[in-house]
Amino acid sequence: MLTNLAIRDVVLIEALELDFGDGLAALTGETGAGKSILLDALGLALGARADSGLVRQGAGQAAVTAGFDLPSGHPAFATLDEAGLAVEPGEALTIRRIVKADGGSRAWVNDQPASAGLLRELGQRLVEIHGQHDDRGLLDARGHRDLLDAFGRLDRAAVATAFRAWKAAAEAHADAEAALDTAQRDQDYLTHAVDELTRFGPEPGEEAILSERRAGMQKGARLAEDLALVNEHLDGSDGALAQLRQAARRLDRLGAEHPLLAEALAALDRAVIEAGEAEEKLGLAGDALAFDPARLEADETRLFELRALARKHRVQPDELAALAADLAGRLAAIEAGGEGLAALAAAEASARAAYLDAAATLSAGRELAAARLDAAVAAELAPLKLDAARFRTRIEPLPDTGWGAAGQDRVEFLISTNPGAPFAPLAKIASGGELSRFILALKVALAEEGGAATMIFDEIDRGVGGAVASAIGERLARLATRAQILVVTHSPQVAARAARQFLIAKAHDGHVTRTSVHALAPAERHEEIARMLSGAEVTDEARAQARRLLEVA
Repeated sequence: MLTNLAIRDVVLIEALELDFGDGLAALTGETGAGKSILLDALGLALGARADSGLVRQGAGQAAVTAGFDLPSGHPAFATLDEAGLAVEPGEALTIRRIVKADGGSRAWVNDQPASAGLLRELGQRLVEIHGQHDDRGLLDARGHRDLLDAFGRLDRAAVATAFRAWKAAAEAHADAEAALDTAQRDQDYLTHAVDELTRFGPEPGEEAILSERRAGMQKGARLAEDLALVNEHLDGSDGALAQLRQAARRLDRLGAEHPLLAEALAALDRAVIEAGEAEEKLGLAGDALAFDPARLEADETRLFELRALARKHRVQPDELAALAADLAGRLAAIEAGGEGLAALAAAEASARAAYLDAAATLSAGRELAAARLDAAVAAELAPLKLDAARFRTRIEPLPDTGWGAAGQDRVEFLISTNPGAPFAPLAKIASGGELSRFILALKVALAEEGGAATMIFDEIDRGVGGAVASAIGERLARLATRAQILVVTHSPQVAARAARQFLIAKAHDGHVTRTSVHALAPAERHEEIARMLSGAEVTDEARAQARRLLEVA
């Protein structure tokens, strides 16, 4: 609620500080005393256009500070959080705004710079101002559905859940359909690629194996001729090894003739053994380096094809096997895509049907709630001198494109001010005084569901008196049990219903005209209400009537 309001140098107000409490507070005073200045000042704090004409003559700037005490779950805190302002939920809010005489304005929320746009957003959540030119609140049809649902205690959670499930199923179906369309455009390519890769049959690591084997066979081809010549020198009857053996046999017969011959024979035996080992190694090497020209050609052909296939598909040779599996999977998905789409379409249809059922249940609840609301508002109209008027809650189905988490209905509050007159939106038919009283009737009937914590009614009693004014005061007091209500009034019946009363007065000292506001003590309230009853001269009869009004309240 609004806890305090400080105003400095705004039009006729030099300096003013007001403290408000909960319940109903009345702002009274003679016509022209400056009651509208208070509302203009509060509007400035709540984001209204910064008009340098509001700056008091001779002052450099005007300043307004409004304080609010709100529960931690109040939507204003979410607005501040979205704007990036560091305000803890449940923390008191202080909104300050200055307007310079030469133009321009600045604003702060809890000493943090804020824009006028943010102040306007906060203002819509903090205060409702209902007056002669009200264009927000109950006159905005966009909020009527929420108000009706709150009045009827209708739970939209099931509809919201069903709507999200339907949209998720529809999105999954659409995504799969788009993916299948794209895949089907690639089906010829996939069929050819899978067939080509399947026939080739690449294996992971195959390139390294082929490359190594090819290199070995190429080396054998280069060494084969040299190895053959070496074998010719060693092998055969005329080869070096045969010659060594023959020499060893001859020397064996002569070895006993001299010690040196024995030593020569031993050396020659060792040479024969080494030459034999060399012959064996050469044989093994020849076997290792042996190659089949046909095999070499086949390995080279497959290696070149493997690398060409990898370049074609822009992958590494070792990735071809995985690519073949992936492409085969995509092809299989296309071939089975019809079945998958059918399942997703069935899921979407089921989710849509569930949403329609939930929305139909909500719509039926709205019809019942609308009937109760129409009756409740009708009961409030006659005492407010609107007995010829009729109220109707119109519920219309939205087109498919308008369906959402809140259902399928458009809700709007309509009135007819005279018998036989057509129903139309409130703002298009009701006059200023009628409009304020219609809003009051609606507020009372709605039990203030979905409204701001602070409401201001500006001269809601204009043009009425007596029993109607008493009815207005009684309903404002009833509404004030659920919200903070400030009412600018000329009606003593309304003022008497207030828990507290502020007197707005204008004084001129011969040089400067100033507007002042102060809270009235009980005796002062009695005198002010008597003045409101009698006019310029307060009579004893007016004082007695004022006493009776205060006692009844």
